[in-house]
Amino acid sequence: MLADIQALWDQLYGLGQDRFRLAALETRRAGQSLVTIIVAGIILALLLSAAWLALLAAGVHWLAEYGLAVGTAILIAVAINLLSALVLCSLIRRQSRYLQFPALQRSLKTPLKPPSNRRRG
Repeated sequence: MLADIQALWDQLYGLGQDRFRLAALETRRAGQSLVTIIVAGIILALLLSAAWLALLAAGVHWLAEYGLAVGTAILIAVAINLLSALVLCSLIRRQSRYLQFPALQRSLKTPLKPPSNRRRG
């Protein structure tokens, strides 16, 4: 019987080691994927920024071709940028309140009502 218990223990120990090894390998893969995603996101942000600046430059050039002073066209482009930034900041501010789990906080602050002992009949 002692040999059976020892064999069972060895199997459980081996199974635990296999699961731990699998978890370690998947953690490593997840970390590598996260780094790849972050690097790709940074490159994507740079490419989109360059495209946005090129679009603004094209808009300034287009406005200048239609007789608007270059300085005025640049100011219009700056105003569009600032207005876009303001809209995005407002969106971020509105969405950030959900990062604090407001419904969960409210539910934790309100006391639970004790169950009613009355029978309905």
